[in-house]
Amino acid sequence: MSERSVIHDIGYQRYTGIRLGRGYAARSLFEHGVRVAFGLGRSAKAKIFPWIVIGLVTSLALIVVAVKAQTGEMILTYQQLPSTASVLVMVFLAVVAPELVSRDLRNQTLPLYFSRPLARSDYALAKLAALATAVWLLMAGPQLLMFLGSAFTAENASGVAAEARGMLGGWVVATLYALVFSSLAVLIASIASRRAFAAGAIVVVFMITSPVVGLLAALGEGGALSQIAPMFSPFSLPEGVRSWLYGTSFDVGPYGPVYGLVTLLSITVCTLLLLLRYRKVSL
Repeated sequence: MSERSVIHDIGYQRYTGIRLGRGYAARSLFEHGVRVAFGLGRSAKAKIFPWIVIGLVTSLALIVVAVKAQTGEMILTYQQLPSTASVLVMVFLAVVAPELVSRDLRNQTLPLYFSRPLARSDYALAKLAALATAVWLLMAGPQLLMFLGSAFTAENASGVAAEARGMLGGWVVATLYALVFSSLAVLIASIASRRAFAAGAIVVVFMITSPVVGLLAALGEGGALSQIAPMFSPFSLPEGVRSWLYGTSFDVGPYGPVYGLVTLLSITVCTLLLLLRYRKVSL
């Protein structure tokens, strides 16, 4: 040892605390994802688009409450709100989904996540769950506002109970929209590392399906094709399930169970492709 060598005691000790593990890491990633979706804990710029969409959907609910208070009529039901707000939800997805996954791909931060007790599947499922939860809250919050406004104008307890049943049905429909929309949007966003490209791709994929459905419905007007065509669009697929479950003017004929099966397959396939995407992604 040379004369200039010095040994420093830095007091190194082994960690003896609780190791929170894989589940805690996945839950933390989920919670962080929900916060990112609404811009919480981030700059004012990150809050602009999400909260504009939230404000518009909430304004829609306030209009419904105001009209019912004046006329006693519900111009928009709980179950109809997700369909009415579906374009706004798509815009929300186009902004939020790239923030959740494209940024990590672009900045190459995935190795930091996977260096901890977090599997690739945990990362993908946590991101999907965070986005689906945020989308559900985007619709369920205004539905709750509609219920509170309607409950105060109800004549008796049976009226309040009827409103509660309507809101629960609306939450079921909101869940369908959240799962269908989010599973597709996060899959698209996971493919593009640039947020602008991911946002544009989400809008294109969602919007291009509507003319296809319209064309198929026109070709099969009055027949089975016109009843099946809405399955090919994420905008109308949940409406087919709603018609099957609750009975609406949306004509699905005898194909209600098929809508339910296609919805389940759509969510499952998008989730499996998302898991495969992160299994193959290079670090």
